[in-house]
Amino acid sequence: MNSAYLHDIVARALAEDLGGRGDVTSEAVIPAHAHAAFIIAAREAGVLAGQAVAAEVFRQCDPTLKTYWRAKDGDALAKGDVVLAVEGSVRAILIAERTALNFLGRLSGIATLTRLYVEAVKGTGAKIAHTRKTTPTLRALELSAVRAGGGASHRFGLDDAILIKDNHVAVAGSVGEAVRRAKAHAGHMTRVAVEIDRLDQLDEALAAGAESVLLDNFPLDDMKAAVKAAKGKVILEASGGVTLSTIRAIAETGVDVISVGALTHSAPNFDFGMDEG
Repeated sequence: MNSAYLHDIVARALAEDLGGRGDVTSEAVIPAHAHAAFIIAAREAGVLAGQAVAAEVFRQCDPTLKTYWRAKDGDALAKGDVVLAVEGSVRAILIAERTALNFLGRLSGIATLTRLYVEAVKGTGAKIAHTRKTTPTLRALELSAVRAGGGASHRFGLDDAILIKDNHVAVAGSVGEAVRRAKAHAGHMTRVAVEIDRLDQLDEALAAGAESVLLDNFPLDDMKAAVKAAKGKVILEASGGVTLSTIRAIAETGVDVISVGALTHSAPNFDFGMDEG
């Protein structure tokens, strides 16, 4: 991950917490010379993500802190597992504590939820992918957490792939016309994908030269029909309202990819705690 991006994200997060006066509690209670060792441990089972950004938090608070990671991104955690030991200035460690735990909790929550979805489709061949439904400015971190959980990459932003959605189609007039315009505009290295919300749009998308087709909120029977008609001709992606209770049936239709917005917009926070140790 880009080091300048990490530095900027962490610097802003720490500035938000410290405000204009700094950690007035630690300054009042903790002697400036106090040194100690602390550990961060999982308070539930899940998957670790966020190691790089948490490490940057401690580095910015005090580059002389000694950090010892006992787990890495993607590792399965049991309740009580220690992921990090840190030694040095108590004031610096306590300044870093909440910001580091916030990043680890948010990102490990995403990785943990992603792993549940990945395990739910195991053996079907379907990949679980993220969407762009991410926290503004934190997308790189959150998508890294999806990968730590075993998820696949989708497009990162608007600039790295052409994905024609319903509003593009509405303005262009039809699926076929939207795809034809995109194909005429795109270079040979740019994949053209189109979202359809009815089975009768599939032939039009194929005829116009779409390379990926996103089946938006398709009933299972229509999804199966789309797979029968187009499997091997284009990448077929299912999306829309996917949950852990429905994803196995969707995967068993034979689609190649299932994109899940919930990985990033609805992941619960993972519970870590930091204690002296």
